Amino acid sequence: MALTISELARSSGVGVETVRFYQRKGLLFDPRPARTGGGRGGRHYGEEDVRRLRFIRSAKAAGFILDEIAELISLDHTGDRPRAREMAQVRLAALDREIAELEAARRSLRRLARECAGSDEGPCPILESFEDTQGSGAGQKPRAG
Repeated sequence: MALTISELARSSGVGVETVRFYQRKGLLFDPRPARTGGGRGGRHYGEEDVRRLRFIRSAKAAGFILDEIAELISLDHTGDRPRAREMAQVRLAALDREIAELEAARRSLRRLARECAGSDEGPCPILESFEDTQGSGAGQKPRAG
């Protein structure tokens, strides 16, 4: 199989610039494919390149950052399952924290929406909650100096 960069990108569900970005980051093509046509043609990629690009996409979808993906790629070659397992556990813990934060935000918004729907009198509880200057900073109005 010999794919152009656009065919490689399309077969993996990413854009050509994404392929080039991953290539610049050193995540793809070890070694880099040679140009065809005496150096003037485009590069051609194979099944291993498609597999690697799909691996990167899947790892990104799981929330891994590029440095972690590079490490996972190296682990794929060494078979270091304990380290891969450890990385997955750390990522799972981070996802659990993010999910807990999102669930708390959802509960809060549901409560505010109920309060807002309860009456048209006074300030809107939703807007008022985002104006809270004692909060964490998100959605705050600047304090008068």
